[in-house]
Amino acid sequence: MASKQATSAAIAVETRSSSPARRRQSSNKPKKTAILVAQRIVDEIVDQGLQPGAALLPERVMLPRYEVARGTLRESLRILETYGLITIKTGPGGGPVVADAGSRPLASVIALVLQMSHTSFRSIVDARLRLEPLLAKEAAERRSEQDLEELRDSIDEMRAAIDDVGEFLDHNHVFHSAVAKAAKNPVLFNMVASLNWIQDGTAVGIDYPAKTRNAIVSAHRRIYQAIEAGDPEMSEAAMRIHIGEFADHAERHYAHVLDQPLRWDQVDI
Repeated sequence: MASKQATSAAIAVETRSSSPARRRQSSNKPKKTAILVAQRIVDEIVDQGLQPGAALLPERVMLPRYEVARGTLRESLRILETYGLITIKTGPGGGPVVADAGSRPLASVIALVLQMSHTSFRSIVDARLRLEPLLAKEAAERRSEQDLEELRDSIDEMRAAIDDVGEFLDHNHVFHSAVAKAAKNPVLFNMVASLNWIQDGTAVGIDYPAKTRNAIVSAHRRIYQAIEAGDPEMSEAAMRIHIGEFADHAERHYAHVLDQPLRWDQVDI
């Protein structure tokens, strides 16, 4: 009897939440009820325009809404928490809250897949060398005043954090993500932002001495100036030189690291 009820619930959830394309995919391999509920919750977050920090419905309301058992609902929420889409607040007034996932969950998934395919760190560097100059070129053509402000602010923050390597690298990530964002291509933006979390190399032993940090700030300033000037060719060239300098630095001092296979646990999530 319990099994029959669970099956009915899964069908009900899928009928309410799935698009025709999703139903066609599911006809080949039925999805777990917890996955279907998680997908429905994501649909509702997006459809309702909920922003990071917004509280979702409490468990006592979700249970009858999705017509599933408490264990299934909690599994759904754990799935979303694992992907960085929500956080679970504990204590009185707690519950699921929309999180600012950013690109780290995607970076984690990419690192997991790359580890399973025995991909080297060198391949990440090569991918960025191919992608980021293109994005810098497009940023020069499409950037807004807000984009320029974000780029300026990130450079200022890097200067201010020049003696704090961890904070400096966080702002380095912000700069590269801001360039990708200015290119107005969400797919490439998320890919590059994810690669940034993997590529700085600190998890595999690459160091950033003061001389290198100062050189990075100078390179970012040149990239910014080219993007601000609306010069696509100069922006592309400046970014290519910048990523190439990192690749050369890694080759000279950390060649053994470049050929090591990536591991999932090297991404900070």
